[in-house]
Amino acid sequence: MDSKSIILLNFKETRRRSINLWKGIPFEYLHWKPDSEAMSCIEMIRHVLEAEHLFHTIIKNRGNLGDYTSPWEGLAFIDVQYELQFAEPYKVELYGMIEQLSESDLTNIIIDRKEVNQVKQLGDYLNRMVYHEAVHTGQLLSYLRTLNITRPQIWD
Repeated sequence: MDSKSIILLNFKETRRRSINLWKGIPFEYLHWKPDSEAMSCIEMIRHVLEAEHLFHTIIKNRGNLGDYTSPWEGLAFIDVQYELQFAEPYKVELYGMIEQLSESDLTNIIIDRKEVNQVKQLGDYLNRMVYHEAVHTGQLLSYLRTLNITRPQIWD
């Protein structure tokens, strides 16, 4: 496998496991959160999906977020399936972009986020995107443990 294929596999496998977890959250707990400052379960799911779009926009602009308006702005929280359906075209676009990359693009394309003093190679940035989702998967597993709800098996 080349680097691009490994990165894409990591995206797909992380999302597959996330979806398994998200679909295992009982509907009545989607708006639960451990404290008033935390995100609810469904807010965290949306955060992951929306952040993926935001990160992809940053990549397309090589670091400049520009005048970004989220497609999720003002969208009601309904359920996990709705969130996934809404995000699907954005995910497909991101995966298509990754598939078009050359091996040298992963090193030579620089994402320069001046507003946060962050400069990363594209390959590094893509891996950080997936890590963001994985962190929130861990958080949601912790939520379910706190609620004493059976946690879906995501390690296969």
